[in-house]
Amino acid sequence: CAPCMFWAFSVARSHLQRHLARLQTMTTIATHDGSFHCDEALACYLLKLLPRFASASIVRTRNPDIISKADVVVDVGGVYDPANNRFDHHQREFTGTMRTVGNLPFDTKLSSAGLVYLHFGKEIIATVTACDERTAELLYERMYTNFIEEIDAIDNGVNQFDGTPKYKVSTTLSSRVARLAPAWNEPQQPENYTAQFNKAMEMAGQEFLAQVLGLKNQWLPARVIVEQAVQARFEVDASGEIIKLVQFCPWKSHLYDIEAELIAAGTPVNIKYALFADQSGSWRVSCVSLHESSFENRLSLPEPWRGLRDDKLSAAAAIDGCIFVHASGFIGGCKTEEGALAMARQALTFRA
Repeated sequence: CAPCMFWAFSVARSHLQRHLARLQTMTTIATHDGSFHCDEALACYLLKLLPRFASASIVRTRNPDIISKADVVVDVGGVYDPANNRFDHHQREFTGTMRTVGNLPFDTKLSSAGLVYLHFGKEIIATVTACDERTAELLYERMYTNFIEEIDAIDNGVNQFDGTPKYKVSTTLSSRVARLAPAWNEPQQPENYTAQFNKAMEMAGQEFLAQVLGLKNQWLPARVIVEQAVQARFEVDASGEIIKLVQFCPWKSHLYDIEAELIAAGTPVNIKYALFADQSGSWRVSCVSLHESSFENRLSLPEPWRGLRDDKLSAAAAIDGCIFVHASGFIGGCKTEEGALAMARQALTFRA
């Protein structure tokens, strides 16, 4: 009946007015309701890492009145306006990338996570790692490469490679966040989505923190070791194509960066092998791949050695103390430093 409809409308309007009044007295971050993805879950978590948003309330809605009054809006609203903390990427005209709206050389379209990271990432990193400005700059680019770009690409439907994949990857962070959403045959009430969204925020956020703290505490200190090894490369071998690490560390990404810096400064460098001691005290010969994510090496260990072990390998290489060479030729081992160096030097002679 008409009176009942009027009463229901009045109640709904009253609830909305009270909700809007509450929003005016608290800091709020608005994102869309319903199904969720990794990008907005991470974006919300990242914002709350900053002191000024730490106590902010997350409001999941598509109501334009509520969205308009929020302090920050991510992944909803159809507006990208960083001056007013609006970070949506779904509008037709938005094509922003780190290259076009930021200052990093990446061409993947940004998601809401990428937009929040673009504008707040350095501040967030400095806050959670207590690092200086220069370190925050280094970690900012590395975190985009290692973590954020993947989320941007998946959310925007950007394929990782051309052609048909040879196998399925179902364990990405975006995949795991997607599995937190209520299934089609589970309760679909808003409170179920909100509870699962909170779990998604925590999952994405904790993985971000693990990555950035790992970079700061484990990855970054390794650069000095790799720099010293590159500087001493001609002391290891006259070719300058073999480095020796004084201790094992995450070396590959630093090597590519250091090589690029040297080449840009006019110093040619093209390392083929890295030597380092393993946990048992034996030595490894590790090939340098074409680039950081490649399985193809600049110069693999010789084909006649691959898959051999111990005495058979020592006989084939004419080097005492050989332990193994992997069947794909990307790494080998020897009991002594001298033997590992001999393996690397001899491998250089097998180049095409």
